[in-house]
Amino acid sequence: MHDPPPARDAPNPAAHPTPTHPRDRAWVEIDSAAILHNMNRVRQSVGPDVMLIPMVKANGYGLGVERVVQALTPARPFGYGVATVAEGLELRSIGVREPVMVFSPAVPDTLAPAVAGGLIPTISDRAGLAALRDAAASVAPGVEAAFQVEIDTGMGRAGFTLQDTGTGWWKDILRATESGLKLFGVFTHLHSADEPDISSARRQIERFDDFVRGADGIGPDTLLHCANSAGALRLAPGTANAVRPGIYLYGGAAGRPADPPEPVAALRARVVLVRDVVPGTTLGYGATYRAREREHWATVGIGYGDGLPRVLGNRGGGIVRGRRVPIVGRISMDMTVVRTSGDVSVGDTVTFVGRDGDAELTLDEVAQRAGTIGYEILTGLSPRLPRVAGLS
Repeated sequence: MHDPPPARDAPNPAAHPTPTHPRDRAWVEIDSAAILHNMNRVRQSVGPDVMLIPMVKANGYGLGVERVVQALTPARPFGYGVATVAEGLELRSIGVREPVMVFSPAVPDTLAPAVAGGLIPTISDRAGLAALRDAAASVAPGVEAAFQVEIDTGMGRAGFTLQDTGTGWWKDILRATESGLKLFGVFTHLHSADEPDISSARRQIERFDDFVRGADGIGPDTLLHCANSAGALRLAPGTANAVRPGIYLYGGAAGRPADPPEPVAALRARVVLVRDVVPGTTLGYGATYRAREREHWATVGIGYGDGLPRVLGNRGGGIVRGRRVPIVGRISMDMTVVRTSGDVSVGDTVTFVGRDGDAELTLDEVAQRAGTIGYEILTGLSPRLPRVAGLS
C-alpha cells in the first residue's frame, strides 16, 4: 500500500492576508440620505394625510433591507410592503413593529408563520381565505388574523375579479370577518402608471373606487391603496388613503421626467490589469471584438456573476477618471474589459452605474442599454458585492 500524502500545514493568515476592504474589487455604494429624500418627495406629492407603505421586498430592491428600513424610519412610514412571508419575518427579526403587508399570494403552509409573526397576507381567492382561517385556528384559538384583499382591475395576475362579484365572494370576505379574521385593507395594482398615456391607470382607479363605494364592510379604518411610485407621483388618489412607493425610492424614474429621484446606488469596480494591444487582437468569449488599431484595454474585476448584465458587452459602458469608456467584448462571469486612453492604471475605479466627476450613467440609462428596467438591475446585484455607505 502507498503511504498517504503528508498533511499540509495549515496556511498562516499572517503570511497570506485575506483582503477585507469592501472596495478591493467591486462594490455597491448606497446613499441612505437619498432614499429618505426620495421618500419625502413622494410625501410632498401625495400630501400629509395619505399613508406611505414603502416597498422593501427583494432585500430592499437589492440594497439591503435593514439599511433601507433605517433610512426610511425618519419618514415614519405607516408600514412596509414585501413579497413573501420570509421577507416579512425578516423585518420582524430586525425590529420592525409597523404593519408588514405580504403582497404576493402565499402558499397555505406559510400562512401559520405569517399569522404568528403578525404579518398581513394578501387574499386573492376563496381558497386563500379558507387557508388563512385554518392557519389562524392552528396558531391559537380565537386569534385575530388580519388580511388584505386584492382586487384585479386589469393586472390579471392575481386578485378577485370585479366580473365575479355576482358569485358572492365579497359576502365570504364579510363572513370571515365575523369568525376571527380582520379585514385590514383592500387594494389593486396599476399596470401602466409609468406610461406616457395614463388613461388606463385612471380607468383602473375608477373601477377600484366604484367597488369600494359600493361594498359593505369597508370603513374609515380600512386601508385602501392603488398607487405604486408612478401612480403616487402622477395620479389623484381617489378613495385611496395610502400609496406604495417602490422604485422611485431607490433612484429609478417613475414616469415623471420633471421630478427625477435622487440617485441612490452606484456600481463600481477596480481595474485589475491594463494592456496595450495591436490591431487585430481579439477579445472575450466568441471573439466578438477585434482591435481596429493600437488600443489600450483595462480589465475590470466585475462580471455578470456580480450582476453586471452580460448583454452590455459591446454596447454598455463605464466611467473612469471622469470620462466615459465603452465596454468591449463579451462580459465574463468575473471580468469585464473597457477600452480606455493610455492614462488608466491598475487600481483605478470604473463606475458602471452612478456618477464620477461630471460624467454619469444613471440607473435608467444602464437599464435601457441592457433592454430591461431599473428594478432588474438593482435586484440582480450579486450578494458577493459588498454594500457600502455613501456615494463619492
